[in-house]
Amino acid sequence: MDDYLFRGVSDDGSFRVIGARTTHLVDEARRRHQASPTAIAALGRAMTAAVLLSADLKKEDHRVMIQIQGGGPLGEILAEADGAGRARGCIQRPSVHLPPTEARKLDVGGGVGARGFFSVTKDLGLKEPYQGSVPLVSGEIAEDLSYYLTVSEQVPSAAAIGVLVEVDGRVKAAGGLLFQSLPEASDEAVARLEKRLREMPPLTSLLSRGLAPEEVARELLSPVSLKILETRPVVFGCRCSRERVERALIALGIKEIERLAKEKESTEISCDFCRTTYVFTRQDLERLIKEVFGGKPGRDRVPQA
Repeated sequence: MDDYLFRGVSDDGSFRVIGARTTHLVDEARRRHQASPTAIAALGRAMTAAVLLSADLKKEDHRVMIQIQGGGPLGEILAEADGAGRARGCIQRPSVHLPPTEARKLDVGGGVGARGFFSVTKDLGLKEPYQGSVPLVSGEIAEDLSYYLTVSEQVPSAAAIGVLVEVDGRVKAAGGLLFQSLPEASDEAVARLEKRLREMPPLTSLLSRGLAPEEVARELLSPVSLKILETRPVVFGCRCSRERVERALIALGIKEIERLAKEKESTEISCDFCRTTYVFTRQDLERLIKEVFGGKPGRDRVPQA
């Protein structure tokens, strides 16, 4: 089954519901980053959280990015999703793996840490992107997403996000659900949903049995029905390109490009998000110097238009 994102609403108008299946997305990130089980569980949760937030994006080129800095051994985590259903992510130390918790679960919270911030940036095509940040609650990511939405965006929210990793390191199941209270929600309805979320089995155990995210959502909302408003595919996708990397090289200035051209036959630059490697030969760098800086060595100048 392909990955997808859906958004819906409970028939009684109490809750807005967003859900996603992200198994292939997260496994592709694992493959590209050669991530350990702990690392891909953390990165996969962050990428799934970004996918859930992308449900609000109105245009394909609008983007949302999550940045998690918790002070844990996994380091910084970045996850991005756009309005076209493309998502990507990176983690500072993908090889780090921690022993399981006492409950025999991957120690995502220990790997991420909780001495830092959960930050969200939304690029909606305006002059300035929207930015919000809250202290981390646990480093487990679902709790941190819920806290961010409730505190920073003033939308009472509850999330369940998980990544199930096979013994051989592959991702068996990944996905997430996000419930947001609407003004019509009664205290009783909110309390019932919160209780069911606390008592439900891990989301990934349900997904690995073949249940779809919307089926899990319907069970949690029962006897109230769920109306699906939109479904869109989700895939791994990166915005990097050789042209973007060239612009990054140019930003280093002529002195640095000259140094690279002098010291190496070729320079390799890898994208942090997708690990694609771009190779620039000495001739490529000399061409940049000539075309962009006018071919005169030794000084940094404003590149020619």
